[in-house]
Parts: sequence; C-alpha cells; structure tokens
Amino acid sequence: METEVKNPFAGRLATLAQTMRRRKLDVLLIFGEANLRAYTGLTCDNGCLIVYPAAQAGGTARPPVFITDFRYIPMCHRVAPWLTTEEQVQGLGLQGTAQRLIKKAGVPVARLGFEGSITAGRYLKLQKLFKGAKLVESEQDVLNLRAVKTVEEMTKIASAEALNDQIWAAVQKDFKPGMTEKQMQRIVRAYMNEYGDGEAFETIICAGANAAECHHVPDDTVWRMGEPLLVDLGVKLDGVCADMTRNIKPKGKFATAEYEKIYNIVLAANQAAIAAAKPGMTGAELDQVARDVIAKAGYGKAFGHSLGHGVGYEIHEMPTAGQLSKHVLKPGMLVTIEPGIYLEGKLGVRIEDLVLITTTGCEVLSRSKK
Repeated sequence: METEVKNPFAGRLATLAQTMRRRKLDVLLIFGEANLRAYTGLTCDNGCLIVYPAAQAGGTARPPVFITDFRYIPMCHRVAPWLTTEEQVQGLGLQGTAQRLIKKAGVPVARLGFEGSITAGRYLKLQKLFKGAKLVESEQDVLNLRAVKTVEEMTKIASAEALNDQIWAAVQKDFKPGMTEKQMQRIVRAYMNEYGDGEAFETIICAGANAAECHHVPDDTVWRMGEPLLVDLGVKLDGVCADMTRNIKPKGKFATAEYEKIYNIVLAANQAAIAAAKPGMTGAELDQVARDVIAKAGYGKAFGHSLGHGVGYEIHEMPTAGQLSKHVLKPGMLVTIEPGIYLEGKLGVRIEDLVLITTTGCEVLSRSKK
C-alpha cells in the first residue's frame, strides 16, 4: 500500500484560496518562477499554476492545477506528486491551455487574478482569451503569503546563511591589500560556485571611500593597506538565498577615528533593531528603532535606504522594513537588519544580519563576527 505524499504547501495554498474568496476572484493564474516554487516546490521556467478560490460552506474546493510543457512533466511527478499536472497543448501556450482547462472545469470567469509582473504580451493574451472578464492585479496577495516561511524553507535558509558565514571566514584569508575589488569578487564567487549554487546576487566589494556608494559595483579600485573594506555577500543554496554585510578593519583596528565613530554608531543601530524585532510590530516601527540611533548621533541624512527586506527564493521579498512599511512582522518571517551611514567621498559602513522572527522576538541567522 502506497503512502500518500503530503503537500508541504497546503497551508499556504489554502490561505491563498481564502484570500481569493474574499476578493471575489473566480480564478488566479501564477506564472512567476519564484512564485511557482513558493507554492509548488517546482523549479520551472515555463509553468502556470491555476488556483481556484476556497469553496463556500458545504461546497467542495477545486484543487490547483499546474501546466507545463513536455520537458518538465516527469520532474513535476517526482517533486510534487500531490499536484495535478497537465501538459501544455502545442499551439495554445500556457495561457491558452489554462483557458481551455478552466472552461472544461465549468468555471465561469468574471474576475481573473494575475501577477502584475507578467509581460505586457502575456497580459494582452489573457485579455483576449478571457473576454468580458475583469483582470485583477493580485501579486501582493501572492507575495505576502510567501513572507511566512514553511519549516522546510526556514531550515533551508538557515543552512544557506550558515554556508555564507563559512564562505566569509574563508575569503577573508584570501583577500590581500593590492587586490582589486573585481579580483576579490571573483574569489567570493568561486567559493559560492564550489560549495553552494552560486551567488544570490552580485557580490558587493567596496574598498575605502567606495563604501560610501551603498550598492557600489566592484571595479578596478585597488584595496590599499590600511583601508577598510565593505563586503555584501549572499550565497544561493537549494533554491534559497542568504544575505549578510560585514566590514574588514585592517589588522583588527579602525582606519581612522572618524571611521571608528561611524562604525560604532551603525553597530549600535544594528544591535538595537535586533533586540527590538518581534512579532506584531510593523516594518516601519522596526526601521525607526535603528533610524533613531543614527539620527540621535547626528547622521540621520546619511542613512538613506530602508532598514531591511525579506529573503527567500529571491534576495528581495516581503516583508519590507522601511519608513513607509505597513507589513506586520509574524513568526516565520525573515528580514534583514542593515543600517548604514554613507559619507560621500570619505567612507561608508553597513552591518547586515538576517533574522528569523520567532514567537517572542527574533533569531539571528548570521553568525559571523561584526
């Protein structure tokens, strides 16, 4: 007797179906690769997930249906045996096949949910196929539910962050004054390719005053003896991302008295936000904790970006932690805490940790020394 394979995304899909019911959507089509992975576990660059709303009292809910082409059908059966999979009809494409299946299921479509990030061509095709239906942008609903991770996702992200710590420990031994930012970036990339699945994003290496550029693109600037170095790195592992920023202080000392002052302010802001992070607070409230520390020290205008962002299948996910963020933190959410101070032409400091929101506070996943 075969054991029934459980759907690890059942809770997330059920909540999405309930959200659709509240928004009076007749059907929702999901095309984005990261969204597909977050709701099915499938890695596929040509897929469409048909999601139906939760059933009314006494009714029977329609299960989601995944459409893809011949190349990925065996993978779908292996990775997601719980999911109904249909092969894309040649000549109809994903949208046409979805329209045919929905019609065959006898579902009238007056309100069709879609992701706002789809191409204009795909949107126009949906308009043509579902004539008379109102297309309802539903991406925020899809993204917000991804923000609370499953136990498996939390475990994977913690493993990715642990590997990130190991890589950081290794590359520090390989970095030498006289190297260019590009050379050091290649060293990081090599470790990530060997031990992980590559970079979650282009590693940021900032030598000296280049750190005043928040997202400096590594170039041929040489890291000179005695200069500080800012490194923002994240490895990808098993489909999920890691993220962390650390600073090298030459020989364990601060380059200048001013750098030491700025570094300690940013560190205090980072530590204050970590201590404050807990479920129930908004992203704006968390941002304000760190911002107050920096503003009180007189550098408020030098902290021009948000405190942090979610991390998961993509390096930037929900929730956000910024001055305008209304996201309420919940257990199972991940968010970066990365305050910074940037003085153009002089120096820049950012200290970033990835934290997991727990039932009582948060757990810091980045373990590297600051």
